[in-house]
Amino acid sequence: MTVPHDIADGSRADEGVRRIEWAAREMPVLKLIGERFDKEKPLLGIRMACCLHVTTETANLALALKAGGAEVALCASNPLSTQDDVAAALVHRYGISVYAIRGEDNETYYRHIHQALENAPQLTMDDGADVVATLHKDRRDLLDGVVGGTEETTTGVIRLKAMAADGALGYPIVAVNESDTKHLFDNRYGTGQSTLDGIIRATNVLIAGKIVVVAGYGWCGRGFASRARGLGANVVVTEVDPVKALEAVMDGFRVMPMAEAAKIGDFFVTLTGDRDVIDRAHLEAMKDGAIMANSGHFDNEINLKALEAMSEGKRRVRDHVEEYRLQDGRTLHVLGEGRLVNLAAAEGHPASVMDMSFANQALAAEWIALNHATLENQVYELPAEIDEEIARLKLHAMGIQIDYLTEAQKAYLTSWQEGT
Repeated sequence: MTVPHDIADGSRADEGVRRIEWAAREMPVLKLIGERFDKEKPLLGIRMACCLHVTTETANLALALKAGGAEVALCASNPLSTQDDVAAALVHRYGISVYAIRGEDNETYYRHIHQALENAPQLTMDDGADVVATLHKDRRDLLDGVVGGTEETTTGVIRLKAMAADGALGYPIVAVNESDTKHLFDNRYGTGQSTLDGIIRATNVLIAGKIVVVAGYGWCGRGFASRARGLGANVVVTEVDPVKALEAVMDGFRVMPMAEAAKIGDFFVTLTGDRDVIDRAHLEAMKDGAIMANSGHFDNEINLKALEAMSEGKRRVRDHVEEYRLQDGRTLHVLGEGRLVNLAAAEGHPASVMDMSFANQALAAEWIALNHATLENQVYELPAEIDEEIARLKLHAMGIQIDYLTEAQKAYLTSWQEGT
């Protein structure tokens, strides 16, 4: 019997299986966790609502959770990130409920979240906190049954910490994004490579020699800036944090306000987690032909309403490229409708880096299942020993060995008696 679902095309299941298996080759840590979960069943009978990008990598996470005994309902965390063949495979080959269709409108997106919540979840797993927000706004009747959740993104963690500070958070959340084996690798190396991948696939424009403006120098911004420079771009960084701005300068990048960068940039990429990073005043200053993309979670980093108001017409000139003709005759271009360009125009992060991120997700779900009775309605980080274990497993899978402290070294590091 087919599980409940709402997907685009069930006939693509075999195609999805092949791609899920291909991604699994690059996800050895998650495979090891899945094998242990299959034996120990730490999530046995736990109902989960997971709002994630429905990709090959996410499919492997869902399979690990199912191996652990969880009843998983999966919906998309972005209307343009769903891979329809993967959704078909999860439903028709692996028996996991999926509510996601690539290109779904806003109404369908939230209907799918509500359908996932019909699973009456005990655990939530979020990429942007939309499930948490929907539970708190529209389905408070389900809150008492939720014992905990996880959040994967910087943007989502910001929202959840704000809820906790206001006393509005109804259950404990593990901020997976704060784990070193997540943000140091996923945000930096994954976002860096996949964002460039999306831009190049969408435009086929040479990066070398172009002025690329990077808005935000967090881990995602650092990763993208370094990779853009590696392809020969002249990189400019804009920031509001003086420490991060100083770091960008010391890393060899030009730093200036967006008002100045807007006048000279060929490409603009936002990676901040905030709204209106590119606003009307910046759009008015941009040169003819400038290209904008967003790699922050939500589609409000570029003020598209202001751009629409400034324009006399819009047309699609390539897949994932919208050309806005402004009233003064200039043309400006937006990639992927201002949504996550690495998923809208490409396939998202490579499986190898998502191996660690989703290992964090799986182990966070297990940790909450074991410890929820002792947790308060706050945002938590995963214990450091879990982070270190994921790194050890990844190194082992890569065939890399490291040194270990001797007993004398351990004693030295924990004592204060010895001096010079």
